[in-house]
Amino acid sequence: MPRRFVDLSVALEADIQSDPPIMLPEIEYMAHSDTAEQVMSFFPGLTREDLPQGEGWAIEKLSIYTHNGTHLDAPYHHHSTMNGGERAITIDEVPLEWCFAPGVKLDFRHFDDGYLVTADDIDAELERIGHRLSPLDIVLVNTSAAAHYGQPDYVLKGCGMGRDATLHLLEQGVRLTGTDAWSWDAPFSVTAKRYAETGDASLIWEGHRASMDIGYCHIEKLSNLDSLPGSGFTVSCFPFKIKAASAGFTRAVAIIED
Repeated sequence: MPRRFVDLSVALEADIQSDPPIMLPEIEYMAHSDTAEQVMSFFPGLTREDLPQGEGWAIEKLSIYTHNGTHLDAPYHHHSTMNGGERAITIDEVPLEWCFAPGVKLDFRHFDDGYLVTADDIDAELERIGHRLSPLDIVLVNTSAAAHYGQPDYVLKGCGMGRDATLHLLEQGVRLTGTDAWSWDAPFSVTAKRYAETGDASLIWEGHRASMDIGYCHIEKLSNLDSLPGSGFTVSCFPFKIKAASAGFTRAVAIIED
């Protein structure tokens, strides 16, 4: 059976608007012509003339956060505890079976920026695509944010998954979710207005904090979700293994058996 791969990841890239200014990644590119001395330092007596065309190697130096690029959040990112008081697991402790499982796409591109998706919205979309959730399904949320990736307004775009909607998924056995927006929650700009109006701090990061009740992971900054069907594909999103970290980079891929 033919197999098709869909890259769901964005490239880690500097000099675009992918994150708030305090979190933007930096990449120093060193070309072959810049690194001959590095190679020579390992081999006493070696000269630049001894190297093919006088070239060293290409290498890059990164100054980044674990939440730059397409990445997988561990429950530890959300809070120090999960599952009602247990120690929250870090990215190197995330069960691998969570990261390779059937995928489901919920198309919420029509919702306004900052809209909080409800449990009823989820059920209506599942009915539309004809899918019933099973434990460990990976649920991906397609928002309007993806079309703005790299643009100044990216972090302001997309609907958000609030506490009730998130728990609705988790209570059905989902343990890994994803979004093409900057955050699983509503944009901070919208939440800040709601907090200013109500003084209710529980509104802040409410989708992430649902992990305090039922631990789960989610992927942020996905891409190409619009090219996926509602179901019938597999998601592979194993995170980079960083000791005791809150997140890990992932090359998220959808695998479709045609």
